[in-house]
Amino acid sequence: MKAKLLLIFILLFTPLLKALEVGAEQVQTYLPLIKDKRVALVVNQSAQVKEQHLLDVLLEKRIDVKKVFSPEHGFRGKQDAGAKINDQIDGKTGLPIISLYGKSKKPKLTDLADVDVIIFDIQDVGVRFYTYISTMHYVLEAAAEAGKKVIVLDRPNPNINLIDGPVLEPEFQSFVGMHPIPVLHGMTVGELAKMIVGEGWLNTEKQPELTVVAVSDYDLSEPFELPIKPSPNLPNSQSIALYPSLCFFEATPVSVGRGTDFPFQVFGHNDVKLGKFEFTPVSTPGAALNPKLKDTVAYGQDLRAHQGTEFDLAWFVGAYNKFKAENKVFFKYPKFMDKLAGTDKLRKAMQSGQSLTEIEKSWQPKLKHFKLRRQPYLIYER
Repeated sequence: MKAKLLLIFILLFTPLLKALEVGAEQVQTYLPLIKDKRVALVVNQSAQVKEQHLLDVLLEKRIDVKKVFSPEHGFRGKQDAGAKINDQIDGKTGLPIISLYGKSKKPKLTDLADVDVIIFDIQDVGVRFYTYISTMHYVLEAAAEAGKKVIVLDRPNPNINLIDGPVLEPEFQSFVGMHPIPVLHGMTVGELAKMIVGEGWLNTEKQPELTVVAVSDYDLSEPFELPIKPSPNLPNSQSIALYPSLCFFEATPVSVGRGTDFPFQVFGHNDVKLGKFEFTPVSTPGAALNPKLKDTVAYGQDLRAHQGTEFDLAWFVGAYNKFKAENKVFFKYPKFMDKLAGTDKLRKAMQSGQSLTEIEKSWQPKLKHFKLRRQPYLIYER
């Protein structure tokens, strides 16, 4: 009898349980907006609609897709970080793929001459120096100048509940940080697009006509497992969670595991031993062709079993202190460090001997201001 009652309950209430749908999966919502329009896509391998790529879905529905713009790592997401990418022709569809991480990072007016609508659909990880949001900025700017519409197909942010780190100062603006937002901003790309336009951060007096197709039934309290890796060196949820805390090591001699099976889940150095865990980066085409400390044993820490998801600079500050004690240069690329941090205050605070607690306290007032400033642009309930 109990089993029958349970079955009846399941049959009655299962239809009420709605599944999360990313913007790209809501074809019925955005198809009317692009019917009989000439369309350009800004996408990579993450633009998935169930088991299909967005490009294939639109072509099947006879949408007039004119071209594809690709970000860092390329259309298929198989290029090294920082590798310049050339324009090409997609072998499957014959469409031109215009690189926004090569000669130019912004679509040219001539690129948009035969386009009415631009669709942006790229999986982000909610970190300021992850360059897909910089590409989105330039797309919005070019669209405004050319009088083109932009549709952002929103996706969950796996770091949505984290707002932390220094807020970028204008003089440190670069492609790895274009906006006065913290390292972890706690917004989706759709929300951030609205903020970029609404706050007047585009370098143009015009504004693009922006539409955001929101993620439906998005419960921010539930962890979101990305169905496909967003870039070659963020292969899983652990790397995505640790990425904001470990990326500052990129400005130092310390390896974060590029060229291993666990990038952004370890860190270490060959000379200054930062722990007992040993790993050896090797050339890995499509992920790290010439990784730091290539073919060299590094000694450090294995964070693959680390449980925390917070922004934690304890590893970074600890490594700095170890380098300093051994009279070794830690900030090998100080200008790059300041671009990643969005300020030179973090580097200088460490060099002056401030504690981690003092450093973290220093950016709290600006974080508080940012949280208020972003409020009008939020789509999902916090």
